[in-house]
Amino acid sequence: MPGCFDLADEQAYARWREQKFDTAPRRLNDIVVEINDPRALQPAERQRIVDLNARCNMAIYVGKTGADPDKQIPRKLGSQLGLTRIDSHWLTDDDAISPISVSGTAARGERKGFIPYTDKPIKWHTDGYYNPPERTIRGLLLHCVQSAAAGGANQLLDHEIAYILLRDENPDFIRALTAVDAMTIPPRMDETAVAHQAQVARPAQPGPVFSVDAAGFLHMRYTARSISILWRADPLTQAAVAALTRLLATPTAWTLHGRLEPGMGLVCNNVLHDRGGFTETPAQRRLLYRARYYDRVAAS
Repeated sequence: MPGCFDLADEQAYARWREQKFDTAPRRLNDIVVEINDPRALQPAERQRIVDLNARCNMAIYVGKTGADPDKQIPRKLGSQLGLTRIDSHWLTDDDAISPISVSGTAARGERKGFIPYTDKPIKWHTDGYYNPPERTIRGLLLHCVQSAAAGGANQLLDHEIAYILLRDENPDFIRALTAVDAMTIPPRMDETAVAHQAQVARPAQPGPVFSVDAAGFLHMRYTARSISILWRADPLTQAAVAALTRLLATPTAWTLHGRLEPGMGLVCNNVLHDRGGFTETPAQRRLLYRARYYDRVAAS
């Protein structure tokens, strides 16, 4: 597989590109897997989820747990798919699974001010783009307990398709976005209550947008946010970022769109995704569980 990501190996890239386009889903229904209980997948259910992730890096499951708030649902589902090394950070619960809800209903007050815990839209991104390399997020699981009263849909795009479309436009864009300092997330500062001085809570994190891991799989690290992000200032990188922004601004033939409803979920190899804004009512407040992993969905 690594040969197809070598800019000098045009033949390997052409073969891989043709295969991707031949098998890439074009409708959300193409990646939907109906299952019974995500905590105990049947062999055929598991195989379908694994096969979809091998082909297009994502699957949507439709289970029968409905609005059951059991956090073991995503945890047990992930473990059956080889997702075991879960990423824990300061905004997750003690079990490293984040309840994604508007901050007024969240269990942790410090989530206030972070967009995932609001009803605002979220631009295109992959998860964990601010993590250091040793904590690269390769797998992502979102499980819906309750959808919003209105809105909150997602767009999904296989990051390998984004890579192809960008490379077809200009291979030098890929060259620029694989630089080790292509995209830097500035340090996150906290103000201490005692000294009232800013302290570094998370150091600056530079890194590439596209990289290939030791197993030969393509990883994408990206956010479309325009604040708290520094792009390399050279003209080629700036042009590559503009091209990627333009690519994501208009749905492609491979951009999928839909909304998770109770009992549904997304399990993926950290594909590109966004989230629309939403509204809630007292009787219908949105709640998703999010688990991030250092693993990809595994075949065995």
